[in-house]
Formats: sequence, structure tokens, C-alpha cells
Amino acid sequence: MIRRIEISDIDEVARIWLDTNITAHNFISSNYWYSKLDEVQQALYNAEVFVIQEENKICGFIGLDKNYVLGIFVETTMQSKGFGKQLLDYSKMIRNELVLNVYQKNEKAIQFYKYQNFTMINELTDYDTNEKEYVMQWIR
Repeated sequence: MIRRIEISDIDEVARIWLDTNITAHNFISSNYWYSKLDEVQQALYNAEVFVIQEENKICGFIGLDKNYVLGIFVETTMQSKGFGKQLLDYSKMIRNELVLNVYQKNEKAIQFYKYQNFTMINELTDYDTNEKEYVMQWIR
């Protein structure tokens, strides 16, 4: 089931955000992700966030800012079970276009987005991490 985030979900969603970033982006110091945790928790109160849950357990979430995908995060132990695809499919139903940034070193995510019909439209460098990123876009 996909639903809007609730205040009671914030701590669990923030934990998933932290764990997933540390695992998926092991080329960036975990200290960086810990330093961003409070900022992310506060942002969750104001962002358009949808969680996916199974048997009352949050398995992942997607954050949107208009047509920009702030991120898709799926609990590490729940990855490759279709939760990310379901979150993306849901977002495609409510938006005509989606744009996101993905680290070039995150090859698994890049392949996932390509499979979901995203195309690369630009390259840039993340100011905070100095890591190269692709800008990818999906249009209905």
C-alpha cells in the first residue's frame, strides 16, 4: 500500500534514508550522511512524501518536489522486491514528467532508472560531495 507520510512515520523514514544512503553510496563518508540527518528529518515535515508499506511495516518511500524526485529509498533488506518500481509507477501516475539526480558511481540506481524509461539529460557535480551526477528525466 502506498500512502502519504504521517508525522509518526518520520523517524522510521529518516532511518531508512540514512541506512540506504550509507549502503548505496559507500563512496561517500558515512559521516556526511549522519551530518545531514537532522536536516532531512526536518525536510520530511514539509516535503511531498509517499511511503510504501507491507503488513504495517514501511518498506520505502519517495520524496517529490513538484516534478523533481528528491529520492527513492527502499529498506536495504527489501530491495529488489518491486517496492522502488511501485513508488516510481505511483509517481508517474500523478506527474507528467519526473527529473532526478543520481550519482554516476551508483550504477545499480542508474540501471534501474534506465529500465524505468528515464534518459540522461545532463551531467554535473554535487557541490556538497564533489561527486559526479547524472540528471535523468522521464516524460509521459
